[in-house]
Amino acid sequence: MVMVMPNDALYQVHTSQSLFAQWHEDVHCVFARDPAARSVLEILLTYSGVHAVLLHRLSHRLWKADWKLTARILSAFTKWMTSVDIHPAAIIGRRLFIDHALGVVIGETAEIGNDVTLYHGVTLGGTTWHKVKRHPTLGDNVLVGAGAKVLGPITLGNNVRVGANSVVVKDVPPCCTVVGIPGRIIQSKGTQIQHPSGINLNHHEIPDPVGKAIACLLERIDELEANQAANKHEESCGTCDAETLCGSKTTNTAAI
Repeated sequence: MVMVMPNDALYQVHTSQSLFAQWHEDVHCVFARDPAARSVLEILLTYSGVHAVLLHRLSHRLWKADWKLTARILSAFTKWMTSVDIHPAAIIGRRLFIDHALGVVIGETAEIGNDVTLYHGVTLGGTTWHKVKRHPTLGDNVLVGAGAKVLGPITLGNNVRVGANSVVVKDVPPCCTVVGIPGRIIQSKGTQIQHPSGINLNHHEIPDPVGKAIACLLERIDELEANQAANKHEESCGTCDAETLCGSKTTNTAAI
């Protein structure tokens, strides 16, 4: 489990840059994670995930400046324009990239580290109506696959990968891969997302624990059937060490 800094401390870390410096990083990080990106102008004009992050930077600053209604109005406008719902109080680190962006929801008390990648349909949601920390905390270099739900005040450590359509409701240690409903840790070594050549997006290499278990069971059944066939006695009692014993037992039983 990673250490979580208090909300105010995270705010100070994530707003140490100027707004324009944050925007610059938010735009240029796309080139490392989307091979379809060709120019800054194209990103600024056509990437709704980038639009959502850029506008959230502004609404978050308005929220912290106690312009809460204005921040919520800007957040609602962003949701209408981009189909991404980010509460202005949510704390987002540097270089967040939301790919395709449709249907992404980030709750009020969510906290996101640096270099995080979210795909469409991701929800960072809460599990209570009480006014407490109720949304997830994501570490650095986390990747959350399409349609995944991360729910409750849980922590995903650095370099965690969440498979598409998974539902994560428990803490995940750093450098782990999580899949399934509910999410299960299926790989805990060698899953660093950040590489010198870019971010690891090889979702097809995520193992299938259910399929693996079924394959093991089928292999075991084949072994048991093979052993049974090899140890099966012949019908003739002449080749059996018991000779006619079992035959006599059958006759006695029939007589009774």
